[in-house]
Amino acid sequence: MKTRQLVVVVVVVVEVVVVVAVVIVEEVLVVVEVVVVVVEEEEVVEVVVIEVIVVVVKVVVVVVVVVVEVVIVVAVVVVVVKVVVVVVVEEVVIVVEVVEVVVEEVVVVEEVVVVVVVVVVVVVVVVVVVVVVVVVVS
Repeated sequence: MKTRQLVVVVVVVVEVVVVVAVVIVEEVLVVVEVVVVVVEEEEVVEVVVIEVIVVVVKVVVVVVVVVVEVVIVVAVVVVVVKVVVVVVVEEVVIVVEVVEVVVEEVVVVEEVVVVVVVVVVVVVVVVVVVVVVVVVVS
């Protein structure tokens, strides 16, 4: 149950990071457009420079937020990986134990087969002896 919850958290955080990354790309495009406008219309340079500064500040803030979110995602992923590794290790241990049990069962089965073969041979010998005795006596 805990692993599923962690996976859900990772997925949600990754989605948030993707959305923030898209916002960054859009903000950068806005900066590029504003710079193009500055180049085209030199009269409006002061106003546009202020807009560019505002957009750059927005981009910096968004980048910081993304970095923080990426760190969080990495931390969550590390936790999930640790949990998954522990689960895998436990499963491997269980598999090893099952294999040991199977090997022990196989050994037991071999012993049982040997016993059954011996019993069958003894029964066959007894039946043959009885038949021979009956035939000889009659």
